[in-house]
Amino acid sequence: MALSIYELKPAFQRLLRPAAGALFRAGVTANQVTLSACVLSVALGVGLYLAPAPAAFALVPLWFFVRMALNALDGMLAREFGQRSNLGAYLNELTDVISDAALYLPFARLVPFDPLWIGVLVLVAALSEMAGILGQTVGASRRYDGPFGKSDRAVLIGTLGLAVALWHPLPAWVGWLIPLAVGLTAFTVAQRVRKGLQEIR
Repeated sequence: MALSIYELKPAFQRLLRPAAGALFRAGVTANQVTLSACVLSVALGVGLYLAPAPAAFALVPLWFFVRMALNALDGMLAREFGQRSNLGAYLNELTDVISDAALYLPFARLVPFDPLWIGVLVLVAALSEMAGILGQTVGASRRYDGPFGKSDRAVLIGTLGLAVALWHPLPAWVGWLIPLAVGLTAFTVAQRVRKGLQEIR
């Protein structure tokens, strides 16, 4: 069975549980955390796209880690502190897709990355999340099957951001990691559809 970095999420959440309690006591809501993470992701992505200074790409891995923590915190606030809402369910899914797109697109401004392949990665990443959500519409659960889900893509893009900051310009072969990511993400779409259908049989 293919494993994904997503499987490490429960352990990460245990580390963050005290922070979730502190946010709740401070009156911070799950939806506020979700929207803040999205706004900051878009701001960083737009900033890097408009001014693609290689050294600034070091912010990408740092922000992915912070954003992962914020995503875990909004989930804990919703589940463990009675803040679940229909609006929150929409925001949780939509802001993830928007944030990922914003953080992938700046790489289209850099050698050796092909803007077309970056655009295709944005598309298949959105499709992978859609495939996961659609399981619920046919009576299955929300699917998080791998091998290349949101967390795995974050590790790749974060690593590439650090590499750009340290060694730009990167060798030509590094550009082929994006088509590889597209292929793995497309396979993830197929896996989520297949597992969802298996679940309801």
